[in-house]
Amino acid sequence: MTMPVERAQNRLPDDAVPRPNPIVRYLSRFDDGEVLRWAFRGLLIGTISVLALDLHDLAERNGWSFAESAEPSMAEPVLPPAVEVGIPAPATDPRPFVTADPGRLGEPMAFTLQAGGRLEAQGSIVAGTADRFAAEIAARGEYVKTVSLNSPGGALEDAMAMARLVRERGLDTEVADGALCASSCPLVLAGGEHRAAGSKAAIGVHQFYAATASAAEPAQVMADAQMTTARISRHLAAMGVDPALWLHALDTPPRALYYFSPEEMTGYRLVTEARKIAKKK
Repeated sequence: MTMPVERAQNRLPDDAVPRPNPIVRYLSRFDDGEVLRWAFRGLLIGTISVLALDLHDLAERNGWSFAESAEPSMAEPVLPPAVEVGIPAPATDPRPFVTADPGRLGEPMAFTLQAGGRLEAQGSIVAGTADRFAAEIAARGEYVKTVSLNSPGGALEDAMAMARLVRERGLDTEVADGALCASSCPLVLAGGEHRAAGSKAAIGVHQFYAATASAAEPAQVMADAQMTTARISRHLAAMGVDPALWLHALDTPPRALYYFSPEEMTGYRLVTEARKIAKKK
């Protein structure tokens, strides 16, 4: 069959037909949501890489050390200052509302069952806290409805283990007026089926760190930091919290805190409701 002359004249040669850019062709295989997720992961990895290299440089200049076996910790100091290094911070500083005794918060976490099924968890999260929390829930599980947190944070592994147990048991979590939930403590807060924070509660995050006895290679520091951040991001996502919340931790030095505003906590789904929660006298 012959092609009409007019059509033949208007037809472009095969090598003259524009071809999509190879990158465009590759990205077209994914939906928009997948592309955004990978972009977010790339942002996290890039941020962690820069922070890890900066951390190693600081260690060399100041004689710090990092042990390969050390568990990341987020507990010190008890009530750090709000971050003031050019990073956006909430307009309202919640620290004046904190009524907790720093001495008690610095001690290992203790559990006290109050009326109405409210289990108060006060103190630092240290190695073994998750096991003691599990024993407390096993002994009083049928009475506990809400875990009320007042903690400067501490061991990451224990904090995430506590959150998983809270979710498995279908418990709620809260941070009452005047209470502190800092560093790794928000990871426990994230475990609640329903999560509440008082209008005068202080909730914040900062970078994790680990003081050790032997120097680590920069590549190892970077790898450990990336793996830990990935685990935290997966933990938050599994609990229904926006992992982007943790970008504020990556931006904030260990000796400071990024305190969340009520609007941020709601936007990141760290809390599912805001209500007045009076601190128990």
